[in-house]
Amino acid sequence: MCYLVAKDRDAHGCFALKTSHGKHLAELKRELNRAVGYKGVQLVTISRPTAYGEYAPYHFVDTEQEFQTLVKGLRS
Repeated sequence: MCYLVAKDRDAHGCFALKTSHGKHLAELKRELNRAVGYKGVQLVTISRPTAYGEYAPYHFVDTEQEFQTLVKGLRS
């Protein structure tokens, strides 16, 4: 288990999706990086949110679709 985190570099807080390592995660990050990576949005994979206070506060989402919608809306 891990968390995919999306953070607007100029804003406070982030969106986080609980997920699993593997090919699907790599493809999701690649797709999202193509969509927003050059707009100042940072995508990182972390093991546990409590260890990464620099991304807090966390807004946890329930579905991958919700995460994609929120991330693609950053910096639009």
